[in-house]
Amino acid sequence: MAYDGALVREVLDAVRSDGRTALTAPEAKKLCDAYGIPTAGEGLATSSDEAVALAAEIGGPVALKIVSPDILHKTDAGCVLVDVRGADDVRAGYETILANAHAHTENPAIAGVQVQQMVSGQEVIVGATTDPTFGKVVAFGLGGVLVEVLKDVTFRLAPLSADEARSMLDDIAAADVLRGARGAEPVDAEALAEVLRRVSNLVSDFPEIAELDLNPVFATPSGATAADVRVVLRSDEPAAVPQRSPEEILESMRRLMTPSSVAVIGASNEEGKIGNSVMKNLINGGYAGEIHPINPKADEIMGRTAHKSITDVPGPVDVAVFAVPAKFVASALRDCGAKGVSAAVLIPSGFAETGNQELQDEVVAVAREHGIRLLGPNIYGYYYTPKNLCATFCTPYDVRGGVALTSQSGGIGMAILGFSRTTKMGVSAIVGLGNKSDVDEDDLLTFFEHDDNTNVVAMHLEDLKDGRAFVDAARSITKKKPVVVLKAGRTDMGARAASSHTGALAGDDKVYDDVLRQAGVVRAPGLNEMLEYARGLPVLPTPKGENVVIITGAGGSGVLLSDACVANGLRLMDIPPDLDEEFRRYIPPFGAAGNPVDITGGEPPSTYEATIRLGLRDPRIHSLILGYWHTIVTPPMVFAELASRVAEEARAEGIDKPIVVSLAGDTEVEKAADYLFDHGIVAFPYTTEKPVAVLGAKYQWARSAHLLP
Repeated sequence: MAYDGALVREVLDAVRSDGRTALTAPEAKKLCDAYGIPTAGEGLATSSDEAVALAAEIGGPVALKIVSPDILHKTDAGCVLVDVRGADDVRAGYETILANAHAHTENPAIAGVQVQQMVSGQEVIVGATTDPTFGKVVAFGLGGVLVEVLKDVTFRLAPLSADEARSMLDDIAAADVLRGARGAEPVDAEALAEVLRRVSNLVSDFPEIAELDLNPVFATPSGATAADVRVVLRSDEPAAVPQRSPEEILESMRRLMTPSSVAVIGASNEEGKIGNSVMKNLINGGYAGEIHPINPKADEIMGRTAHKSITDVPGPVDVAVFAVPAKFVASALRDCGAKGVSAAVLIPSGFAETGNQELQDEVVAVAREHGIRLLGPNIYGYYYTPKNLCATFCTPYDVRGGVALTSQSGGIGMAILGFSRTTKMGVSAIVGLGNKSDVDEDDLLTFFEHDDNTNVVAMHLEDLKDGRAFVDAARSITKKKPVVVLKAGRTDMGARAASSHTGALAGDDKVYDDVLRQAGVVRAPGLNEMLEYARGLPVLPTPKGENVVIITGAGGSGVLLSDACVANGLRLMDIPPDLDEEFRRYIPPFGAAGNPVDITGGEPPSTYEATIRLGLRDPRIHSLILGYWHTIVTPPMVFAELASRVAEEARAEGIDKPIVVSLAGDTEVEKAADYLFDHGIVAFPYTTEKPVAVLGAKYQWARSAHLLP
């Protein structure tokens, strides 16, 4: 059906003209009617006689509810009565509600009492709220009194596609209740999903709607009907966010990440100075572009002519790296604007992170005036290894590879650097974001999407300036490359000041969790997991199906690996009889086929080799998890070499499946794990959880990118 936007606009304008932000129930129902959202039959009574007449017209039991802009939480005020039957009870109920309203609120504005048809079914909540990071989000979960007790709710960005709306029904813990648990009839999932979609369209079309609750919605096998509607409008106008096209972002990020010339403002010959460290890293790191030291008190720095101002540099400058105190940044940035510099990397601290928001705002204003993109301030700098670009005061890093890493924190940035060095992980970029006065994660995602040197992105973030822009960029890149996010700050503080059930449930972390998944992002639970995902995902080929098989030399490891599969959303294959028989040809009689395939611990290398080869060559198996147990019969390096050889032989035949390995044993398994990693097999010693988590992350990305059948 076509939506009646004109009616919605008429209602909202009338509410605004009254100086109100809360709609009455009849006003909210008009919005629902305009967007085809089914609600229970009802009418407004302004006297007990009218209430009796409406109840008779509706027929059957009714609910009575106060209609007052001053009483939002009607049940708490004793202003809701349900299952009211007969004229006498309706009349008495009308009077009771009015008395309770006056007892709850002094001189409330009362439009009357809503007389509503009683409906029944499975109670759910459909709602929408305005998240400070992501804007309009839609919520779904169990409703009625259960909504605040169980808090079994899921969120998505509005507006919703039909598939996204349908996915919400499957994403709550109590999804089986809707499917018809314990012999009950399943609810009409399509009708319920359609209510979600229409609500999402309503709040998207009218952004002044801050919060909307349909609670409860009664879902039945034949439809879905909202019994109560609550709508609250914004009391302010949202701040405008500067918008750039993807093409503009890509061009500016290319000049930042692949500059032809770099100026270091605050360059120094003095050891221990940030300007000295940045110059050393640029020169010693092998950056082939022009390097221009800027220092009004020096004529030469590290064999290069020093200039008093960037405006004195002959020829163009793409990037200016700032290594001067915060108080000098704005002035030097104006010189950069006069020079036509495209991007400024602000290493100094002393801005918003210390409470000096005014100075940061001044710097941002100068940059916008001159069209300069700002990275930082309060950062360690950045690396881009394909260009040998090390514009940082930290230790240099030059192991090239396909992993791009970003961090909002300098300390986390150093952890990233140390992990990369220890594991010899090849990186394309390591970027500090700091205060994110301008350049943020979505800008970098736009660059990395088009960067042939990057095949996976891992990001540590504490917040997002513009959640919508991040989601747009993430949705685009994750169709091609995995993005892993470590979101710090698991807090629900943002939910406490809400006036609706949906708003109260929309804790920061829950919304982040659901929306990041909606965007195709893999969320890491911790720093080590983020780094291990970044290291492991490029090694694993994309699986061609969901069937996972465990081959293990230890029954205990097999149980733990199975548990880890369940925890990471992996599907253990039901081994068909013919494949079961094939595995039994290679394992001892006291071993166990099925899944896991337990070859037992005392088996020679040939048993590992034969079962791994079978697992790779059978097309019904899509991924392998290997559990190795250190024995003298099959030592760690013997296992690592044979597993690598079998995998390489399969690749030569065009068979490339994800393989992850858990190694249990003495310290020799550490060397074996490194060998396996170097040969395209993700392997970890002393843990059953990590290898399966990496495989689970690969599957999560592949599903979101629609790469699995």
